[in-house]
Amino acid sequence: MAKIQKLLKITGTAAVSSVSLLPCACSTGQNADDDGQKPLNIVYIMCDDHSYQTVSAYDGRFIDTPNIDRIATEGVRFTNSFVANSLSGPSRACLLTGKHSHKNGFTNNEHGIFDGSQQTVQQLLRDAGYTTAMVGKWHLVSEPTGFDYWDIVDGQGDYYNPVFISAGGRRVEQGYVTNITTDIALRWLDEGRDKSKPFCLFLHQKAPHRTWMPDLCDLELYDNVTYPLPDNFYDDYSGREAAGIQEMSIIKDMNVVYDLKMADKENEIHTPENPALESYGRGMYLQTGEFRPGRMTAEQQEVWDAYYGPIIEKFKKDNLSGDALSEWKYQRYMHDYCRVIHSIDRNVGKVYDYLKEHGLLENTIVIYTSDQGFFMGEHGYFDKRFMYEESFRTPLLVRAPDCMRNALRGKDIDGFVQNIDHAPTFLELAGADVPGDIQGESYLSLLKGKDRGWRKSLYYHYYEYPAEHSVRRHYGVRTNGWSLMHFYNDIDEWELFDLRHDPEEMHNIYGQKGTERITKKLRKELSRLQELYDDPIEETL
Repeated sequence: MAKIQKLLKITGTAAVSSVSLLPCACSTGQNADDDGQKPLNIVYIMCDDHSYQTVSAYDGRFIDTPNIDRIATEGVRFTNSFVANSLSGPSRACLLTGKHSHKNGFTNNEHGIFDGSQQTVQQLLRDAGYTTAMVGKWHLVSEPTGFDYWDIVDGQGDYYNPVFISAGGRRVEQGYVTNITTDIALRWLDEGRDKSKPFCLFLHQKAPHRTWMPDLCDLELYDNVTYPLPDNFYDDYSGREAAGIQEMSIIKDMNVVYDLKMADKENEIHTPENPALESYGRGMYLQTGEFRPGRMTAEQQEVWDAYYGPIIEKFKKDNLSGDALSEWKYQRYMHDYCRVIHSIDRNVGKVYDYLKEHGLLENTIVIYTSDQGFFMGEHGYFDKRFMYEESFRTPLLVRAPDCMRNALRGKDIDGFVQNIDHAPTFLELAGADVPGDIQGESYLSLLKGKDRGWRKSLYYHYYEYPAEHSVRRHYGVRTNGWSLMHFYNDIDEWELFDLRHDPEEMHNIYGQKGTERITKKLRKELSRLQELYDDPIEETL
């Protein structure tokens, strides 16, 4: 530990403590940078693969996230926030268009290219007089359109010294990606925007996407923490064929070298429990973008190796196998993931403090969410994709100015919302018309405490198969207490879960005696949603 702290001091990297949770004083409700009252500004912070289980406003078992939680304590917590397609690119397309994947044309990452000429929320906001910016992870292949300013990471982005792309070209930014993305966004707020207009800032963090590489100052964080193993970590997938034939199991599919950084110099460590990964050792590790020589500076690499080196040596010495190896992998995964979340939380505090210090907080709605959920070992999984709760559900916390939030401060909103709802909400906030072809619904009424007539069910459709992780294509309906899904294409399986008695979705009761009535009701509702959203199902290649 002393060696790493010394190296951090030499490289100029220091740990930053979390921001104080003292409540902000109320302002007059007008933007201090402007001359008069303006429509509400929008700051939309979205991370990649941030599970609701690792936001302490939702779940206190794993990590404390005081700065993210502050949005909830001074605003609202949505308890039923979901996505339409649990995959990064498609989720972002749903956000920007307010439409399901089959309508916006970006159904999967393998073959998708976002059509930037189509109607998008950022262009509609510009038409309504807003200035707009996109900073961070884009992941839609095509170049951003409809923004006054954009500065995005290349593809998935790199944790260290990432490549950023803007209208001015490509460049390498030195440092850690979460800090850099935040700094670029705040620089635009401070120096780049037209301060005569209200603004909408999309601040999209690359983290905590795989491979969960922590900031150097956080490498030792949580070293002494042992995370609770999910009750269904050793799920045998009985009665759920699709659940068992995926390739996203921590036990058999998590790569010890790539995911958990056990790249020993002797090239002796591999992942023998999975024949497809057996040949993946240090040589292939060093060919990977995140880990290839030169990605880190010599100083960064020295700090990194000083931390992971002893862990690698102990792993080799222990020579784990069976359940001991599986549970070691889970702990390493959780440690790295939570360290990355800690950096996210620190940077949320930085954004929050900037807004407060510049008199913007009380004329700005601040939203924190993720592009989808993520498995933290439930069912033995990492990743997302499934309609199962941990993947389908996302954190959604919203802090509105006093003019909107007094009645709901610190409260929960239980209405079903989906990521197609952000676009119409932003447009209603801007006082702009919501085009009739947008499929989402503005949740502004929910923020005002009015839920009459709100939707009672959600539609989901996942398309990316055959592809990485081998999760089969499926669609389904989610209501209050029930989840029905159909896996199709090279498989034909229905799954039905009673979420009130089986929240972990372990027991598929589809076709069982006594479920006929609820099955008929849910299939009718599923058909209604497919008609409503104009999604004719083609169940073969």
